[in-house]
Amino acid sequence: MLTRVTLAAFLALLPVLAWPQADPALLAKLRQGGYVLYLRHASTDFSQNDERMKSFEDCASQRNLTDKGRDEARAIGAVHASPFCRTMETARLAFGRAERTDEARGGPANTNDPTRYEPLRQLMARKPPAGQNAVISSHGNPFYAVFGPPYLAEGEIAVVEPSAFIVVGRIRLSDWQGFD
Repeated sequence: MLTRVTLAAFLALLPVLAWPQADPALLAKLRQGGYVLYLRHASTDFSQNDERMKSFEDCASQRNLTDKGRDEARAIGAVHASPFCRTMETARLAFGRAERTDEARGGPANTNDPTRYEPLRQLMARKPPAGQNAVISSHGNPFYAVFGPPYLAEGEIAVVEPSAFIVVGRIRLSDWQGFD
């Protein structure tokens, strides 16, 4: 079952965050609920990579969050996460918890599988209960594969209207306030 962030939990973040560049109409819609917020993990250390990774729990062999990324995650918030350490850590720092799910990662690792992103599509197409938004912490490539360009920046959120399966807005890191 898809973990959902209650509207109250999401709105509790609003006093900490100011969105001067975010569309006020979009913010009003988010307050009503019914959206899937797809969050690309926060800032990472690109001198690291996942090539030597033996399991999702093997954080030492993955590209991980930087201290800046950890601060970003605490400010943004997420719950439902891809099993990679960087997405789980983003979710845990933001909401204090994360539910690991392979569907949020984008499916099987076989890049030649044409149905690879179908589980992610299904996850993002589930409409949350009234007054709630679902949040997924994942990666840039799966989102790009499903919705096309442009890529999400690290820490950026795409707001998806699940019944129409369209992106109705994006919230960039530059829209967030409170970073030191």
